[in-house]
Amino acid sequence: MRDALDLGMPAAAGMAAVEWRVSDSAVAYEDAVAFMEARVEAIARGEAPEMVWLVEHPPLYTAGTSANPADVLDVRFPVFESGRGGQMTYHGPGQRVGYVMIDLRRRGPDLRRFVATLEEWIIRTLAAFNVRGERREDRIGVWVKRPDKGEGYEDKIAALGIRVKKWVTLHGIAINVEPDLSHFDGIVPCGVSIKRYGVTSLVDLGIPAAMTDVDMALRGAFEELFGATEAGQNIGSTENSSPGTRARKSDSMPGL
Repeated sequence: MRDALDLGMPAAAGMAAVEWRVSDSAVAYEDAVAFMEARVEAIARGEAPEMVWLVEHPPLYTAGTSANPADVLDVRFPVFESGRGGQMTYHGPGQRVGYVMIDLRRRGPDLRRFVATLEEWIIRTLAAFNVRGERREDRIGVWVKRPDKGEGYEDKIAALGIRVKKWVTLHGIAINVEPDLSHFDGIVPCGVSIKRYGVTSLVDLGIPAAMTDVDMALRGAFEELFGATEAGQNIGSTENSSPGTRARKSDSMPGL
């Protein structure tokens, strides 16, 4: 059970602080993947520090390694094969995506603990806004109970999914701050079609959080679990809606 796992992946002695970058406008998905691929190779070679990169994307869908093509109900946005674990998900404006490039060789090669720690990162971030996020053993991601919708109803507020290359992680998390929730209607999010399990956001819950406030909460919670960060230079932001590209295969974990 993930609740029973030790949480936190502290840096080994002598490791540099994790570089922390934020892009302030939409980043094209294929550009983000290309950057992550290159950065992970540099981390694996010992030529660059670990990194967290916070972005927003233009509206798009991504398919994980377990995705079912039938879960795309309406191709209203480009669909990308991501190479990460999991099924179908949506990214778009108003959603904070956090790409996490961490060297597990130096922090402990334990993928289950890493995934549980990512969930805890999200849970602690949401707690800063008085939102109780919870993990579920039968569903990846972070969920909130919705008794206002009926008994047993829960909504997903954040997703996660990773790849691992040479024990360095790619992809990461996505928290719904103020996205257009109708955009999720074009897919079966994460393959979950049970009526009482939906999708929500901070704004949908009545919390008008600014993205900058979410970023501050993310950074504070990350440092509690992973250690020190250091601000890096912003990466240039780009946007387009070209057709999805096929990512190279690698080890992956369930998620997004």
